Amino acid sequence: MKITYPHMGNLYIVIRALLTSLGLDLVLPPPTSNRTVELGVRYAPEFACFPLKLNLGNFLEARELGADTILMAGGVGPCRFGYYAQVQREILRDLGVSMEMVVLEPPDTHWSELKDKIRWLVGDRSWWEIIKAIRFAWYKARAVDLVEARVLYLRPRVFEPFELESGYREALRKIDQAASKRELDSVVKGFFRFSNRLPRRSGSLLRVGLVGEIFTVLEPFANYDLERRLGLLGVEVTRSIFLSAWINEHLFGGLLRVKGTKHVKKLAAPYLNFFVGGHGRETVGSTVDFARQGYDGVVHVAPFTCMPEIVAHSVLPSVTKDYGIPTLTFYLDEQSGEAGIQTRLEAFVDLISARRERVRKEKH
Repeated sequence: MKITYPHMGNLYIVIRALLTSLGLDLVLPPPTSNRTVELGVRYAPEFACFPLKLNLGNFLEARELGADTILMAGGVGPCRFGYYAQVQREILRDLGVSMEMVVLEPPDTHWSELKDKIRWLVGDRSWWEIIKAIRFAWYKARAVDLVEARVLYLRPRVFEPFELESGYREALRKIDQAASKRELDSVVKGFFRFSNRLPRRSGSLLRVGLVGEIFTVLEPFANYDLERRLGLLGVEVTRSIFLSAWINEHLFGGLLRVKGTKHVKKLAAPYLNFFVGGHGRETVGSTVDFARQGYDGVVHVAPFTCMPEIVAHSVLPSVTKDYGIPTLTFYLDEQSGEAGIQTRLEAFVDLISARRERVRKEKH
């Protein structure tokens, strides 16, 4: 059995740590590229979500490298994500691609089913070995998130952002290779020492919150590298969700001390009081949260036709009206153009910069 799984940002590091710790044989798809998009778009339904198309392209590329089993997450609620695995399985079958699909349903709603799937995957490994593997994967998720958050903070501040980028890539490579928590801690400390030595500019920077559907927030290829683009425009970006926070909430029941999304769900009321699928409610609550923290603006990303984010988008004008925070929404798919995205980002940065200056003058 050679297992593959789709890319979502740096999730591959975490899943690789988990599965190799359990002795499973992996085939990681190549990094998501234009060819991945081409494959996914060619065989997926036209109005399927962009993530479904990218996932499908990942699977077909992994198949070319010898993968025969797909590990895929399931989902619940109105979001179409819950049907992804079934749709992808049928598409692959129609194409004559023989691959086993293992769907891991959310542990907070399908624990017994998840337990059975894990047992099928790992065979006679003890639960203690499984718990140790999950714990080590968690350490890797935290290490990745700490490094990513540091890069988001420093990218608009350093004079040499490409040197920072190089150090970031090297840190990710070392995190991926680390074989113990001690090594992980050493890599993170080393990256912080390296980044602290980089000359940086002073002054107050524009701050923007990034909200939206989790795949398009975490996968740079899907969001056309919005974080890097904003950073190079001199804007500090803060994500509304990190991978470790998602794992803590859905796998560990929120027991660990990691800032999650529970508080933003409360902040979504009275604008959005109910679960609408995906991260729609979190998008609204996070926008309120960023506004209360004095952020200059919010960038909202979602796959084209994403229902939960369409609901959230319809609510955001009310948040803007009440809190005065500008928002910019991108619906992304294979038709999105880099030039258009860059132009809209530059215009948005000009707008929030002018707004900050106007507010400053009014206070004086």
